[in-house]
Amino acid sequence: MFSNQYHQMMKSRITPIMFVGMIVFYGLIFLVPFSGGVHLFDWDEIIFAESAREMLISGDAMTVTINYEPFREKPPLFIWLQALSMKAFGINEFAARFPNAVCGIVTLLTVYLFGRKVHHHQFGMLWAASFGTAILPFFYFQTGIIDPWFNLFIFLCIGFFILYLEESRPGKRYLYICLSPLFLGLAVLTKGPVAVLLFGISFLVYLGYKRGRLNVTWGHVLAFITILLLSGGSWFLVAILRGNYDVIREFIIYQAGLFSEDFAGHSGFPGFHFVMLLFGVFPASVIMLGGITKKKEEGLPQAFRTWMYVVLFLVLVLFSIVQTKLVHYSSLTYYPVTFLAAWVLYNWTKRKVEIRKWQIALLILIIAIYAVILFIIPFVMLDPERFIVSYPNLMDPYVEGVFRTGTGWSIIDFLPAVILMAGAVLAIPRIIKRDAKGLVMLHLVTLLFTYVSILLFVPKVEQMIQGPAIAFMKEHASAGERVVSLGYKSFAPYFYAERMPGEIASDKEVWMNEYDRDRPVYVVMKANNSSRVMQKYPGLILIGEEGGFVFALYMAQNRFN
Repeated sequence: MFSNQYHQMMKSRITPIMFVGMIVFYGLIFLVPFSGGVHLFDWDEIIFAESAREMLISGDAMTVTINYEPFREKPPLFIWLQALSMKAFGINEFAARFPNAVCGIVTLLTVYLFGRKVHHHQFGMLWAASFGTAILPFFYFQTGIIDPWFNLFIFLCIGFFILYLEESRPGKRYLYICLSPLFLGLAVLTKGPVAVLLFGISFLVYLGYKRGRLNVTWGHVLAFITILLLSGGSWFLVAILRGNYDVIREFIIYQAGLFSEDFAGHSGFPGFHFVMLLFGVFPASVIMLGGITKKKEEGLPQAFRTWMYVVLFLVLVLFSIVQTKLVHYSSLTYYPVTFLAAWVLYNWTKRKVEIRKWQIALLILIIAIYAVILFIIPFVMLDPERFIVSYPNLMDPYVEGVFRTGTGWSIIDFLPAVILMAGAVLAIPRIIKRDAKGLVMLHLVTLLFTYVSILLFVPKVEQMIQGPAIAFMKEHASAGERVVSLGYKSFAPYFYAERMPGEIASDKEVWMNEYDRDRPVYVVMKANNSSRVMQKYPGLILIGEEGGFVFALYMAQNRFN
């Protein structure tokens, strides 16, 4: 009874045009307005924004640089998007993050349209809703990192390839086999050849599942390879023609090394990505567990669901092997997780699938963990001195300084925990009673919880961990002075000190010995190793300390006097 009422309501009240408008409205309300509200975070956000800034200054759109030297780690497509945004909005945080806010809108439109193609309008709406209300996907669309666009291009490649395999009309098949490698090439231009690896392994697994029986012609294979080489290989070809062989070689070495070395300095335990997925793509991550079933479908729906299984488990396995453990490495799984969650929701409304008791228990457990964590944080920060005294073993000079920088916390910061717990109290009993309003409420409460948490917590946390250092950099940049970091790796001095070509040598030992004696360099250090740095460089003069950071002045003439 309820199932029929639910479907009639969805059909009569929300048309496809209305839902597209809702997605755009969602992006304009939730994703765009506060994208520039806090400083960029070290490293990833600042690396890409700095490369875009340097690209604008140098006028060389074909070379990605850091400190105006070739940057071996990433191709240029995302940097181009940021550079265009900075052209329009100026060199600032909003411009650096705006491309991903746009990507958020495009992503939700994409999953809606594919969901509509694979099943129909209602399924597409559920998929977009699952994606748009999950915690980490929502957060990532408000960052300046490279992965949202990379993941979108990979998904479009896979999606159009599935349509190609299942299509019978020759014209449509040819269109799909051209679009698939085009988007794969764009993924390569965004993040590198790992895109081809992800698609290639997924294809081989699916080929094995189908026992080698796929509707593929050699002419289409040739078209796929040709378009991939033309789109994905264009930048590499231009770099080679310009004589930048070293950049390409170092780029390939770096990409290969990601699987065997912890280049980024972020190692973790083997199950890292499983845990991040469970907590980060909540509530879809729990709901989708009911979609891991042998229930068979026919044609395109079954093919699409199989590919989503393949992508999900491939990414989890592949990036569990990779030594570097970063949350966004497994962010491609957001597509299959939310797809499978939408599949469960849709079939749940039709009484074909049940949300089991253990899933309800898991929902409650994760909500409780989130609520406790987001209650403890403001509780501690309302009186950080008590925490510092109570847990001296957790403190070093930098960490202690970070806690003491935490100002502006108030009782309002308990609001996210209250929202989540109150929402759970209202939603969970309805879900147990099989009332779809409970699931709607759960997703809306999660969206509100995430949004309010970002607004309240992110500015304060950013100020604590890097605020004093960035304020120091910006102050001296406005006076036309130079700033560097010593004793810890940071890209903030490049972007926030507005470094220009030739100002500071890449090798710190070089500028310490050969820098212009009459022009000072301002130095940022972390308090936990500032004494060692001061001893190593006798020309440094201590000028201040704030929030876990120590600031010094370097005059080359001091070293020689």
